[in-house]
Amino acid sequence: MDPRYSADAERYRGEVRAFLADKLPAGWSGIGALSPDAARAWAVEWRRVLAAAGLLAPAWPSEYGGGGLSPVEQVVLAEELARAGVPSGVPNDAFGIQMVGNTLLRWGTEDQKAYFLPRVISGEHRWCQGYSEPDAGSDLANLSTRAVLDGDEWVLNGQKVWTSAAKTANWIFVLARSDPDAPRHRGITFLLVPMDQPGVEVRPIRMMTGASEFNETFFNDARTAASNVVGGVGNGWAVAMTLLGYERGEAAATNPILFRIELDRLLGLARARGRHTDPVIRQRLAEAYAAVEVMRYLGLRTLTRFVAGEAPGPEGSVFKLYWSEHHQRVTELAIDILGADATEPSGRWPAGSFGTDDLGTPGESASWVGTFLNARAGTIYAGTSQVQRNILGEMVLGLPKEPAPRSAGERALERQS
Repeated sequence: MDPRYSADAERYRGEVRAFLADKLPAGWSGIGALSPDAARAWAVEWRRVLAAAGLLAPAWPSEYGGGGLSPVEQVVLAEELARAGVPSGVPNDAFGIQMVGNTLLRWGTEDQKAYFLPRVISGEHRWCQGYSEPDAGSDLANLSTRAVLDGDEWVLNGQKVWTSAAKTANWIFVLARSDPDAPRHRGITFLLVPMDQPGVEVRPIRMMTGASEFNETFFNDARTAASNVVGGVGNGWAVAMTLLGYERGEAAATNPILFRIELDRLLGLARARGRHTDPVIRQRLAEAYAAVEVMRYLGLRTLTRFVAGEAPGPEGSVFKLYWSEHHQRVTELAIDILGADATEPSGRWPAGSFGTDDLGTPGESASWVGTFLNARAGTIYAGTSQVQRNILGEMVLGLPKEPAPRSAGERALERQS
């Protein structure tokens, strides 16, 4: 494998760098150098700049407000945005563009694409994800939220949990059970539901960092148009798996850059505190460096499939499993380097609750402590590590499925015998 980019890709990289040099303020060092409030306001304005240039949804066709870029150009753009320390959108865009937008391009009707996609670009529609439930997290097919067709509308009742960014969303894509008598994976429908209605209630969940990125979402006779089914009634599981492929796979080419930036910050922290000469710390730093390089090559493999026109598949679980467990180890190392200072953190806390902190963030203890706490959830959200290993074992390696839990009747027979 040749990990180098083509001459055409490097020419496009030059165009992106010229765009950033023209649009970013003089002396820009990354959004992490701003206060959290200033960073949020700046990100909204930066989103408008990207949208005007067709770079907010670079993969989408231009008729929907996208950039129509080639797969390689999309990755080059994402790499340069990451290196410049600027966001590719605001938090809800991960759900509106990367997840449901790409899924609509694959499964949506022409009317759905024409209606929803431009409104994602304009910011009129802000999305969140309605998958997990109190009894259907890792076992998503166990979901019980009901959708019943009533004339030309679906009526929803049930509860979703861990609904990231729900506080700022006005639309939610929901997996609901539309046929309770069908087998678990077949009676599920993928619905697009407006949140600004009396039948939807959002309750923030306070995290141990003090933030409330996660939420509970309750449906009490909430309604959505019958035309807001994506992929056909009862086919929601296939649509959901497509979306999860985008959620887990697309970041593989760019996240290694963010983790490398974070590692460079960590090396600076170790030097500043004189811990870089400790042989144990040095060994752990070396392991972190090796892990980031492994992620880089995993990303290049994803890019190769992307360029070949292959849709994201179950192999995307490799990267999700790898980065989430790496991030827990590397932030634990940061806490060990901080020592007692980690017990009384000071300075700027992370602006977000997912992934690495932003480029330009000062080397203050609160940034590292907050990222350490956020990383605890990384092996849970978007599919637990255990689920990722099951996916890889069963769907990639072809290993036998895990034995299903015994039914109540089977357990009763065992006790009688």
